[in-house]
Amino acid sequence: MKAIETITGRVSVLNRDDVDTDQIIPKQFLKRVERTGFGEFLFYDWAKEPGWDLPKNPILVAGRNFGCGSSREHAPWALEDYGFQAVIASSFADIFKSNCTKIGLLPIALTPAEVAAIAQAGEAQVDLAGQEVRWPGGVASFEIDPQIKHRLLNGLDDIALTLAEDEAISAYERDRERTGPVTNAL
Repeated sequence: MKAIETITGRVSVLNRDDVDTDQIIPKQFLKRVERTGFGEFLFYDWAKEPGWDLPKNPILVAGRNFGCGSSREHAPWALEDYGFQAVIASSFADIFKSNCTKIGLLPIALTPAEVAAIAQAGEAQVDLAGQEVRWPGGVASFEIDPQIKHRLLNGLDDIALTLAEDEAISAYERDRERTGPVTNAL
């Protein structure tokens, strides 16, 4: 997973509330387990609508309750594969938000007024270390769990976190071999 420090650029605006993961990536594209190749099917049904245009920018600005519905991991995969590095909305579904942080896609919850101001400005800079989003004419702070922040700043996915504990795991395994299995004594 690539480390995140700052994300700067134009924003793509999806001015819709309650965007379900089924709308982000429809079910007919979920037949693979690879994390790549889903970007071309992002918002597949909406992309057929006249006038649909979602530029490939590093930041997606969306409405409230983004990523609601099923807990499919493919939705963050599709957003990342399309080129998004951060999603800014006023609220996210919890499982969606967690799935994003596990692959290095940064979900940022701001107030509806701040989200609207960023969409209007058309560009932003996300500073993960400083926990701020800046745009022409404004700045907003955002909250992030310290463990998740550490993971994202250092590019640590679940496997990298486990490997970082390799010595402790090996010591535990050596100790178990020496003392035998743990048993429940009543």
